Amino acid sequence: MPDAPLTIAAARERVVSSCAPLAAEPVAIEDALDRALAEPLAAAHDVPPFVNSAMDGFAVRAAASSGPLRVVGESRAGAPASVALGAGEAIRISTGAALPEGADAVLRLEDAREQDGAVVATAQLAPGANVRRAGEDLRAGAIVLEAGARLGAAELAVAVGAGAGSLRCARRPRVAIVCTGDELRPPGAELRPGEIHNSNAPMLVALAARAGALALPPVVVRDERPATEAALGEALTQADVVVASGGVSVGPHDHAKDALAALGVEQHFWRVDLQPGKPTWFGARERRLVFGLPGNPVSSFVTFTLFARPALLALQGAAPLPARLEAALGVEVPRRGREQALRVRLEARDGRLVATPTGAQGSHVSSSLLGADGLAFVAAGEGTAAAGEKVTVERLA
Repeated sequence: MPDAPLTIAAARERVVSSCAPLAAEPVAIEDALDRALAEPLAAAHDVPPFVNSAMDGFAVRAAASSGPLRVVGESRAGAPASVALGAGEAIRISTGAALPEGADAVLRLEDAREQDGAVVATAQLAPGANVRRAGEDLRAGAIVLEAGARLGAAELAVAVGAGAGSLRCARRPRVAIVCTGDELRPPGAELRPGEIHNSNAPMLVALAARAGALALPPVVVRDERPATEAALGEALTQADVVVASGGVSVGPHDHAKDALAALGVEQHFWRVDLQPGKPTWFGARERRLVFGLPGNPVSSFVTFTLFARPALLALQGAAPLPARLEAALGVEVPRRGREQALRVRLEARDGRLVATPTGAQGSHVSSSLLGADGLAFVAAGEGTAAAGEKVTVERLA
């Protein structure tokens, strides 16, 4: 008898514990989106690096701003004033421009009245008004981003502001995708009886890319043992992670498990207590990781998200598992013999987060992925999970 299916948590633990971060490499800022930082990033200088104006207006001495002030120059962003501020004087200043020597406040344009080359304040000023101090955002040497940080638009902006010209990131994992099935046809191809379009290939490529990986061109192989073994063997020579879609169940035309065994890939688990996705397979050959995912599109999406995506993040040194939220079911849901990963929409309702299934939840219903914000986990059992029952949810990236 085969071992009992693992829980989702136990299967994920086996996956993550099999991952070691890949080597780091320098990456240009413009190429670093969605990469993972390999080491902490410290600010090279104060941010902002100099005292500057928070407003368009006039640089002044707050204590001497009650009378007319003669305008003697201008400080623009990138072009500081060429003169210091003297008694009874003001210097026109732009937002972000360096504060001139001698000034300690900025009079906003809307609080100023200009006449005959002079300006008069129409509001009281205190020292430091409308002024940004050097290092107010970040101090030189402060850790800006921790190792493992995923680099989104905000992280890249902060890194550049802190002086970084390039970043050391873990190498992007290479992913080989092998889709098995006599019935598979390319996108847009004319279908003969019994055939379907291969929607899993572009979906898995996209999911791998969203996880920061580099997906190789997907391969389609017929339901034949020699062809399956040859395709998987080639994939193992090219990639850090191999993802096989289909062929991992117990039918007479499911050859992936036997082919992987023949290729020396050690099985770490087969079958997870999960709906959809029970026949998920995971193993490794040396440092090469292999995932055998069910062929149904929703099962393939869910199992990649729950198991392959954490591996790709862990290989990059990033946190592999997302934070979980608590939500209330929006409708009654029948329980099944396995834990369910429902595709749900999330909305705030009456001060709580509500998770509502996206429609029919069969593993063949690809449209259930449309508009899904997360996966809601419903425990196995009999009867139903009532509307309003609390469930844990993982947001979809």
